[in-house]
Amino acid sequence: MTRGVVYVHSAPAAICPHVEWAIGSVTGGRVTLSWTAQPALPGALRADVAWSGPPGTAGKLAKALKAWPMLRFEITEEGSPGADGERICHVPGRGVWRAAMSANGDVMLGEDQLRSVMDTATTLDALQHKLSDLLGAHMDAELEPYRRAGEGTAVTWLHQVG
Repeated sequence: MTRGVVYVHSAPAAICPHVEWAIGSVTGGRVTLSWTAQPALPGALRADVAWSGPPGTAGKLAKALKAWPMLRFEITEEGSPGADGERICHVPGRGVWRAAMSANGDVMLGEDQLRSVMDTATTLDALQHKLSDLLGAHMDAELEPYRRAGEGTAVTWLHQVG
């Protein structure tokens, strides 16, 4: 078993029940989130929920949530025996970004990723740009205003059934 957090950084009010249903369909129970206004995007709502379940749950949650392309979300999964942690982000118009995550929350890059960047980057600027993409800098830049707007809010815990 592992655990993580789903951060729905922004959602239109009309799809909030669908987001709850999607999360519940993965975690195996009814989910009712505590939605609050998202100051970074007037008219949008935000919520977080902590979960526990088997490794791979973050990927299943992301698959369920990306059905609504207007959502901004971020999902973390802690590492567990035999599985690295991960972070998955979605921003409208940018799609999904996913990376392995260390115990302290750092993005981890694999040897093959680094070799590919070194083999294909023809300039220092290209190398920096490709590394920045692998580290998710573009997602962090887009999501940071939404993250700050949610600081200090309570997180609800879900425990996966079965």
